[in-house]
Amino acid sequence: MLPQRMKRAVADNPKKLANLIDLVNLPSTVRDFVGQSQTSRLGCFMRVWSYIKSNNLQDPSNKNLVNCDEKLKSILLGKPQVELAELPALIRLHFPKEPK
Repeated sequence: MLPQRMKRAVADNPKKLANLIDLVNLPSTVRDFVGQSQTSRLGCFMRVWSYIKSNNLQDPSNKNLVNCDEKLKSILLGKPQVELAELPALIRLHFPKEPK
């Protein structure tokens, strides 16, 4: 059920998938937003995306932009508006780097 591009990326480097689905302890700002003390990076992104959709935070004139409310600003570095392409990078900042 994964897209073809993702299947290739996982087959080439299985550690990429592990980084997405490993459970980690969350910092307090993300913990308050997500409502859990541990989650994966993918799970966190899915929660943020469902919050955006359920609160109609996408810009009606440009669906590639998200207008942040106060709760969303707390985890997206206080930015009032972000592009959808920026979301994964901004969420990744809250997760610890894996040692090589």
